[in-house]
Amino acid sequence: MMQRLAMMIPAVSCMACGAEEGHEGLSAGAPVLWEVPIPFWEGHSLPISNSLVMMAAAVLLITLVLRVATRKMQTIPRGLQNFVEWVFELLYDFVEGLTGKKLAKKYFWYFATVFLLILVSNYMGLLPGVGEITYKGQPLLRGANADLNVTIFLGFFYALLWFIWVLREQGLVHFLTHTFGPKGGLTGFLKYALLPIFFFVGLIEILSICIRPVALAARLFGNIFAGEAILEQMGGISFAAMLPFMALELIVGFVQALVFLMLTAIFLKTQVGGEEDEEESHAET
Repeated sequence: MMQRLAMMIPAVSCMACGAEEGHEGLSAGAPVLWEVPIPFWEGHSLPISNSLVMMAAAVLLITLVLRVATRKMQTIPRGLQNFVEWVFELLYDFVEGLTGKKLAKKYFWYFATVFLLILVSNYMGLLPGVGEITYKGQPLLRGANADLNVTIFLGFFYALLWFIWVLREQGLVHFLTHTFGPKGGLTGFLKYALLPIFFFVGLIEILSICIRPVALAARLFGNIFAGEAILEQMGGISFAAMLPFMALELIVGFVQALVFLMLTAIFLKTQVGGEEDEEESHAET
């Protein structure tokens, strides 16, 4: 992370120089391209930003690839079907290693979807023309995850799903006792004497849970925005100057998608994984 912050220093300096010369550079906020009126809600409209256009394009691309790969399913897969199945098998094994068999079987759909969406969005933001083609004086396309609104949505949508899944797996009473109740198998007087400490630890845990979506959003946005800002400024110098940073961003785009998947899977596992491990051990015996 410190390396990324260090790389942002010359990028910010270039952006400042560009502003003095009349070039604004990559803005922190995604400009709105169109306002779509909301039916039956007079006076209100849905803003369509350039990052939303890119996110929609990523969704369409993923959908198209999966549709083509599964259009004529074969027992012995070939070509695109073989590649897609290989990718999903790798992802499933990875998620299962993080969450366990039970949670992977139930919630793999989310982890695979969010990983592919982030990865494809990151790579589409590196395509030639992104940020350069304009519409009414504004960039028509922008890397989706370089918009804080998108990453905040991803973070808080996961937080909502996490809470629903925890209630489904544990129930509200178990969640509260697991968070605020005694831990470590204590009994007798010591169990009740330490209740204030366990309650305080539970409050810290609740604070940590509330911070998680913000941390997920900020980490993804910061890395992708910094990379795209650097690429834009290096591209203004020369294509050769941009190439090393482009190679770095290809790695960063994959790593950030993988980190988002890992953290979301681990957050779920640490909350409900103990109960699943016990069920699996009983089933094996």
